Amino acid sequence: MSKTALITGGSRGIGAAIALRLAKRGFLTVINYFSDNESAEKIVSQTGGFAMQADVSDMTQVENMIKTITEKTGGVDVLVNNAGISVSGLFTDITPEEEQRLWGINVGGVFNCTKCVIPYMINKKHGKIINISSMWGQVGASCEVHYSASKAAVIGFTKALAMELGPSGINVNCIAPGVIMTDMNACHTAETLEALKDETPLQRLGTAEDVAEAAAFLASEESSFITGQILGVNGGFVV
Repeated sequence: MSKTALITGGSRGIGAAIALRLAKRGFLTVINYFSDNESAEKIVSQTGGFAMQADVSDMTQVENMIKTITEKTGGVDVLVNNAGISVSGLFTDITPEEEQRLWGINVGGVFNCTKCVIPYMINKKHGKIINISSMWGQVGASCEVHYSASKAAVIGFTKALAMELGPSGINVNCIAPGVIMTDMNACHTAETLEALKDETPLQRLGTAEDVAEAAAFLASEESSFITGQILGVNGGFVV
């Protein structure tokens, strides 16, 4: 029986690329999405899995999602905490509502989904949790203080949880992407993107597929002795 992988925010961008890659590796992929059912079903048509709508910041919705997945597949073997949003602007200009929403998804969503899948993984003495952070969570970015802080929290969460779940045979790792060409970076001008490319030692911007390859490795048994690590997929931007 195929192992089940749940990818949050899996209807587009990095999440969609990870879902497609894991499906090719033989996983039954579950695409979590917030509102874009059309895009989610498009990915499902290519992966053969199924889609689940849920706001990951809402624990009740997450509990219902995991319950449904468990009824259909037996449980989640690989969790990819990918769902995330960004807000840009001066620290003092970000509204409390924007701040609350960002932390609710970027950090609360990781906590909620992880908490719900852990019992199944502990029972099996096996599981893979892959958290998607950002290089800005490692070094910080001006005018992205809230986003950087939330992604730094994901890194700290990864390290601590890896220590806690290691004795149960569960691997917890984190990917910290660099500048990846997805919708999240569509707000940047061509000049800004060119400058970021010039700052990247490999002299190119990343793709969602670059991150997906790293996620596929961490989801595989080849990474069985790797836990609590932060894998930078950034072209050398942060070393």
